[in-house]
Amino acid sequence: MSHHPTHPRRRSLRTGLAALAISAALLASCGSSPEADGATTEGADEPELSIEDLTYIRAVSSEPSNFNAQMETGEVAVRFSSAMLEPLVRITPEYEIIPALAKSWELSDDGLELTLRLEEDVRWHDGTPFTSADVKFNFEEIVELQTFGGALVENLTAVDTPDEHTVVLTYTQQYGPLLEAISQQFMLPAHVYEGTDYVTNPANMAPVGTGPMVFESYSPGSEVVLLKNEDYWAGEPTVERAIFPIIQDANARALAMLNGEIDEADLDAAQQDQLSDADHLVQLDETSYFPQNIRLMLNGTSEYLSDAEVRKLIFAAIDREAIAELALGGLGSATNGFVHPSASWALHPDVDFDQDFPRDIEAIRAGLDDAGFPVQDDGLRFTLNARYIATHPDATATAEVIRSSLGDIDVGLDMLTSAAPVFSETVYAEGDFDLAVIRTTRGGVDPALALELWFTCNPDNVNGRNPSGLCNEELHDATERSLAFADREERVPHLHTMQELGRDMMIYAPLAWFNGAFPTVNTARWNDVAGPGANMTNWLGMTPGER
Repeated sequence: MSHHPTHPRRRSLRTGLAALAISAALLASCGSSPEADGATTEGADEPELSIEDLTYIRAVSSEPSNFNAQMETGEVAVRFSSAMLEPLVRITPEYEIIPALAKSWELSDDGLELTLRLEEDVRWHDGTPFTSADVKFNFEEIVELQTFGGALVENLTAVDTPDEHTVVLTYTQQYGPLLEAISQQFMLPAHVYEGTDYVTNPANMAPVGTGPMVFESYSPGSEVVLLKNEDYWAGEPTVERAIFPIIQDANARALAMLNGEIDEADLDAAQQDQLSDADHLVQLDETSYFPQNIRLMLNGTSEYLSDAEVRKLIFAAIDREAIAELALGGLGSATNGFVHPSASWALHPDVDFDQDFPRDIEAIRAGLDDAGFPVQDDGLRFTLNARYIATHPDATATAEVIRSSLGDIDVGLDMLTSAAPVFSETVYAEGDFDLAVIRTTRGGVDPALALELWFTCNPDNVNGRNPSGLCNEELHDATERSLAFADREERVPHLHTMQELGRDMMIYAPLAWFNGAFPTVNTARWNDVAGPGANMTNWLGMTPGER
């Protein structure tokens, strides 16, 4: 097995891509002998692997502001949490619930009592035992802070711990996506968080978890380093060390992948074609990750969008096929409804975007004339603005297609890009937008959770939820009812009502299902990277490639 040279490889990262800036101390360790590094062998006839061989380098596209996904829902926070922290159960891309910290569970016949039996001999990274007391603390104090946690604990009346490895959750009413929502809750150590301000606790930036990787260091603007959990309860991780260089420039990430300097990265659709001839670079797919989508939000309090008929005409004018083919480089498909086709049980048979919102330019123009928006002397009916996050090139490209599409109906569009915190403030807190475009997987674990964020009333302007400024009580109630039953058949009528009313209001709609942001991996360096759960790295089972 051939090895990449240690120091030239690191120098290439530092000089060619300043954003990677791998530290000198790590370089020195890469040059040490396999014996000193504690290398392992698969057999007597196989060469030993050095720490460099067993180091996984995964680029991240933005500066981490939090490593704890219970406090922040961004992709970067989730990525680090899934390495260091663990949920009680996991969900696969096929929507199967599988064990994690809970080895088994049982839901009572009435759907009101969930018993979880925990793995034994699990320890937090600081050596403290993980017990049912930690789970109780999380459900009583932490879970409500997470995006899907509020609804998960809203009707929770008791968290009982009959012994150190059993937890019983008691509810006053059923909750449809119960286990799905639990799969999104990373457990935090009670002994680290009790008596503190949970949101500002230093452990959010240096997590103490039970997961396969342990926090080592964070160098702002440079990298994050994790080490193997030597005492991991589920087995021995293959990876000795994981380095996460912060490379915000999309072209730099693509170049680093092509040059073999990093092992995994999120690449933009524009870069995928450039790397298509590199057979060793493989993009993960829907068998490993939930599909992402490009979402459109419309402000119902906007000067020009207060009329639902106008909002529907604007949506009809947007060329969703062009978004899928041009903006997303063919790495996706145009939507034809609110629910992804993989959740076929929840699809409304009579909600069809192609039929409900045909892109008939002349008819749309006539509709805007009738709504009181004729073409003015400047050649436009009015001008809208569209906000999107600067570090999401796919959202930028989507906004470009929207601007072209609206030009066909004589509507102007000002494109307003910003950093994620500014986007959140202007869109969710201030409602200062006409259209907003985002890329997300949020709610992918259940169709009702995906829609609940955008269809329920949001009078307090909570971040990451319906920013339209409108509240439809019937839609709000239907959304809540879609979550209130353990049996899917009982949920379906309410999901159908949600989709009907959502079509009539048009304050939110997905524009394209997207797989272009799925990670690309260097199979010459590592294989079997995707873990058993969705959006999860296979720290225990990934294997070094033929280098």
